[in-house]
Amino acid sequence: MSIYNHQVTKNNGETIAMSEFKGKVLLVVNTASKCGFTNQYDGLEKLYKTFSPKGLEILAFPCDQFGHQEPGSDDDIAQFCSMNFGVSFPLFKKTEVNGNQTHPLYVELKSEAPGLLGSKRIKWNFTKFLVDTNGKVIKRYAPTTKPSEIGKDIEALLID
Repeated sequence: MSIYNHQVTKNNGETIAMSEFKGKVLLVVNTASKCGFTNQYDGLEKLYKTFSPKGLEILAFPCDQFGHQEPGSDDDIAQFCSMNFGVSFPLFKKTEVNGNQTHPLYVELKSEAPGLLGSKRIKWNFTKFLVDTNGKVIKRYAPTTKPSEIGKDIEALLID
């Protein structure tokens, strides 16, 4: 299986194939608007502005599975991200990242880059997965890892 075999739905309802991101470095993040880590949207936007011209895409998947910290509608989430953080990277529909309804993309991400002690479960909002230009999952970052700490890993994967 490849991450490029999956379909994802943007927060505006448009379904796209992950294959549209072939050749890009991806940072896939499960996000929430009412979380202690929500200010990471700012750092993610800075990464996006810095590296998107060189081939980075940040894919944000809002998730309400952790402490009901993403209670709003997809429209509410988009408005919040735009108004508070100037988010310009793609936002997707609310997505389940654990349990029986886990999105297939997240099943694959967790399988390719398990967490501590081999755990596949995502522990909290703002878990991040770095994917190279060939769709290989390179690394999983804990929610406590600030976006600014990932810049060098992203830069190393970008093709000049």
